[in-house]
Parts: sequence; C-alpha cells; structure tokens
Amino acid sequence: MTVTSTTVDRGIRIGTAPDSWGVWFPEHPSQIPWDRFLDEVEKAGYEWIELGPFGYLPTDPHQLEDELGKRGLKLSAGTVFTGLHKGDDQWQRAWDQALNVAGLASKLGAEHLVVIPDLWRSDLDASVIESRTLTTEQWGKLGAGHDKLGKALLEEFGVKQQFHTHADSHVGTYQETERFLEVTDQQFTNLCLDTGHFAYYGGDNVRLIEQYPDRIGYLHLKQVDSDLRFTVLKNDIPFGDAVAMGVMVEPPTGVPEFAPIIEAVAKIDPTIFGIVEQDMFPVSSIDLPLGIATRTREHIFGCTSAARIH
Repeated sequence: MTVTSTTVDRGIRIGTAPDSWGVWFPEHPSQIPWDRFLDEVEKAGYEWIELGPFGYLPTDPHQLEDELGKRGLKLSAGTVFTGLHKGDDQWQRAWDQALNVAGLASKLGAEHLVVIPDLWRSDLDASVIESRTLTTEQWGKLGAGHDKLGKALLEEFGVKQQFHTHADSHVGTYQETERFLEVTDQQFTNLCLDTGHFAYYGGDNVRLIEQYPDRIGYLHLKQVDSDLRFTVLKNDIPFGDAVAMGVMVEPPTGVPEFAPIIEAVAKIDPTIFGIVEQDMFPVSSIDLPLGIATRTREHIFGCTSAARIH
C-alpha cells in the first residue's frame, strides 16, 4: 500500500508532532494516549503530523492510514536515532530503525526521515559519556555514514534523509553544522533545521538558510527562552533537564522569530514542511498541549504572508 500525495502547491506545509504533546517514548505513563493526540491535532487545525517515537502511533500501515484519514491528517516524516560517528558497527542499528520507520512512513506517503544524532550525555543519568567534540576521524565516519544511510533510504524507500542538529550532540553550533555540511553530500544528506535547537547555541537561522540554501530540506519550528538558555549553558544543565525547566517556550515568547525564517525558506522551497515542536517532557497536565498547539498555529498563520503557508 502506498499513498500518493495530491497536495497542491499552496505554500510551506505547517504541521505538528507528538513531541508537542510531550511524547518522547513509545510508551510512558505520563503521555497522552495516541488516539487523543490525533483527535487534538485535528482540533488544533493541523493537517500534517510526524510519526513520533516508533510504536507510539499504530505501526500497522492500514490501521494508521485509517486513523489519520478519518481525521483529515497526513504524515510528513518519521524519526530515527543514530551514532554513526562511532564506527561501522553503528550501521546496522541505524538501518534496523530505518526499515521499521521509513518502511511504515513511506507506505503512508511520507518522503522524509528525520535523523537525530546520539547525544554525548547518557540518556539514563545525563552523565557525560563521550567527548563533546569529534576528532577528524570521527567527522569522516559521521559524514560517510550519513551519506550511506541517505543513499540507501532513497534507493529502498524513496525517502530523503534530513539530519537534525541537536542540543547536547556533536552537531549543534553554527560551526559544527557547517562542518557537517562539508563532510556530507547534498544528494544524500541535508538538514532538518530545528529553529529552537539551532538558536539554543546562538545560531542565526536566517543566516544559515541564506548561506546554505540547497541544504535546507525540512524545518522544525520551535522557540527557546532567550534568557534561560544562557543560564542552562553557563551551568552545564543537561538538555533534558533544561526542557523540564521550560527552556523551549510557547511562541511568540522566545527566539527566533518565525516570520523571517518562513520568508527566507519560502524563497528556496515554497512547499517545504514546517513542523511545530514544543519539546515538552514531562507535561504537567495532558490538558496543556492542545491550547499551546492551537495558539502556536494561529501565531504562525498570523505572523507571515498567508501565501507562504498552508
């Protein structure tokens, strides 16, 4: 079963993700049930969603197609996690995830896979488990590994790899992002520009878009608290703890501004995806995300030209 996109070119495609409802795991007692999440995405007015952690939404393609279809929703991308700088033994881990995630997402018409690099902190206790910077050899392994992954995704699923720069990862700052682009091939590896994560380290989103227009393949729209981020960095607070402190905030209370980013990207790819992510975990109340998601969508549609988005 393959769903063919019939989207009319009406502008940047605005969507959302389970992350905006505080969903970080396939299962967790504090997370909203998947069917309520889909209901609330529809209520908030979005048309597009990401898959989220594999296993949170139904993994049977027919069931998922039915659940999305009855709510008027469509799938933009899935997500996997990789550590390809560590060596060749990481390939199988990455490809096993891709077989599941890209295999499912592509059957529902998604053409993108967001790839998030491993963090140098432990997922379990936030301890530092690797050097915060890569060696020249590791940069080479990282680039070659992602090009190999991107090529395989295109050949096997017709899916494009979009690498997500990330806080507490080896690719987060402007210079690190430039280095990543230097060691990868545009044919197989481009960026999921997460506006909040890039601003977390002081990165200028518009400058990156204008300097590397051919490497921006996908957007995550997010804002960071412009004051709290510096407290977090000064005190070496792990990203997960920073999220719990509220470092990622409801637009338009943070940075960067969305309008200049949307305008800049629309000149490059007028139908690119702009997926809203709030980075909330844990969520204090499961009633909280719907209001934030609704207001965020209204802000996006109100802050830029209506011709730029849909």
